Amino acid sequence: MTSEYIAGAVRFGVNLMPQLWIDAPVRSGPSLLAHRSRLFKGMAEAGIDHVMVGDHVMFHGGVGNDGLTDAASVVTATEELDVYLAVYLMVLRHPLLVARQILTVAQLAPGRLALGLGIGGDDRREVIACGVDPKTRGRRMDESLALVRRLLDGEIVNHQGEFFSLDQAQLLPMPQQPIPLVVGGRSDAALRRAGRLGDGWLGIWTSPARCAEAIQAVEQHGADAGRTDVDWRHGMTFWCGFGTDRAEARGRVAPAMEGLYRTPFDNFERYIPFGTPHEVAEFVAPFIEAGCTTLNFIPFAGSDEAGIDAVAETRKLLRSGS
Repeated sequence: MTSEYIAGAVRFGVNLMPQLWIDAPVRSGPSLLAHRSRLFKGMAEAGIDHVMVGDHVMFHGGVGNDGLTDAASVVTATEELDVYLAVYLMVLRHPLLVARQILTVAQLAPGRLALGLGIGGDDRREVIACGVDPKTRGRRMDESLALVRRLLDGEIVNHQGEFFSLDQAQLLPMPQQPIPLVVGGRSDAALRRAGRLGDGWLGIWTSPARCAEAIQAVEQHGADAGRTDVDWRHGMTFWCGFGTDRAEARGRVAPAMEGLYRTPFDNFERYIPFGTPHEVAEFVAPFIEAGCTTLNFIPFAGSDEAGIDAVAETRKLLRSGS
């Protein structure tokens, strides 16, 4: 790595998915809340910028958590960390209700909430169970995102669309600070959506070269739509494994991904950083060079505390350029 990769504005987040979903049968209730509070304190002390939380209604086998409820629980449990919800499956909900929930969380923690938005699809049963035809997800997302943006701006919205109808709808109070809405997805349609309606693009399972191409495409779509003053917030999410060597690190992240996604780790491996913090930093650095200013990590390192420490060390290495 060289120092030119590293920008001081890059923000680092940790997702506690292993503790929330995978360990849920053995840790819940007051013990879970106390454990999370200890982890949040450790994250803040280690220099982590935000907690990343996910969102699923009933992912493979029924696991998941409601993202905005989880975001609210984070911002009320710590005043030192921001929260980044990604990706929130807005397409499964009504945009008026989504906008109200976003505003509620933003009232609790002005300026501390950011959302990555996606259309789902890794488990089609989840989409169908929510009453959504998977074939309509892209169109629903475009319509919903446009409405949410207007509602967050305090507009009185009259709308008759393909999926939603609003008559004199308005939500107050307006947020004290803008809430970034970053669009996730690897398709060309997702990149167009990010450029026309989003504040940035959030990638996962892609190469640095494709990441750079996606960011360039998003900003060009934004310019084509007349959006020349966007404070773009592009980012990447990394499932990752940490250990004393690559074999140990792979042995931690591979079973977790196979268990959740029901597919061999070989399908993901080329996109997953694993090894020591130095090896993970080497993997991640080109994505910063490609234009990412947000890095989210889902770490597997033997324990939640070890995962936080490993991401903090990775952050330190990336910031130093060593």
